[in-house]
Amino acid sequence: MKALLFTCVLVPWLAAASATRLEQDSQLMAGSLPGGQRNGYFVDHSKSRRARRALPVADEPGDGPMGQEGDASDLPTCLLCVCLTGSVYCEEVSPDMTSVPTLPKETAYLYARFNKIKKIRNKDFADIVTLKRIDLTGNMISEIEDGAFSNLPLLEELSLAENKLAKLPMLPAKLKYFNANKNLLKTRGVKANAFKKLTTLVNLYLADNQMESIPHIPDSVQILHLQNNNITEVNIDTFCRSNDTYYLRPSLSEVRMDGNPVVLSKYPDSFTCMKVLPIGQYR
Repeated sequence: MKALLFTCVLVPWLAAASATRLEQDSQLMAGSLPGGQRNGYFVDHSKSRRARRALPVADEPGDGPMGQEGDASDLPTCLLCVCLTGSVYCEEVSPDMTSVPTLPKETAYLYARFNKIKKIRNKDFADIVTLKRIDLTGNMISEIEDGAFSNLPLLEELSLAENKLAKLPMLPAKLKYFNANKNLLKTRGVKANAFKKLTTLVNLYLADNQMESIPHIPDSVQILHLQNNNITEVNIDTFCRSNDTYYLRPSLSEVRMDGNPVVLSKYPDSFTCMKVLPIGQYR
């Protein structure tokens, strides 16, 4: 009796359950689930596949921006450079950095030395009013738009050394340190009053250029380097004042004029206001 009951009731029930499970599995494999179930099952998987297809090549595993050839301007600044609080270090960047990168708003110190920057534009620093120091030593800069540094009220140190400049731009009034050593500067590219309004300037470096004369040097300057230029003469107004015999320059403690054609001993009255004589040729 028990065997008959098992055969008539349980076997048909088990067969029906197996058929239902098989039908569901076939629907899942064929993608023929009803709309609501299909969306619930596939939505996350589909989204992840679409997102992966949309990723740029550099985001694929094993790839990175440094493996791609191109210009550094196409990449985020803090991916190319080291960004610390208030400081950005972009030295010898690869791929080549040919222009000033976009800087974080709070940047106070920029070191972009030994790259291939060719031009400084007005917009490069227009919105970074917090800048206190800019070091662009060892680039290929041949042109600086005249207002590039004009709107930087806190800028105190600027280095443009070892570039290809034939002309100096307007400089911010609060500079204390300015370095333009090893450029292509001639007298016509440095206005006579280029430094006149820089009343807090302490260190001025213009060595290894092609200047034929000396521009106005502010009273605040303590160290002045003019060696290895083409300076042929000085006069009493170069450092002193012909209309004021009592004028003194006690701050000026170092003047280098060695490597110039000028024979300084021919101009004895030109240094009477100074506490030290310039280093240079005297005979």
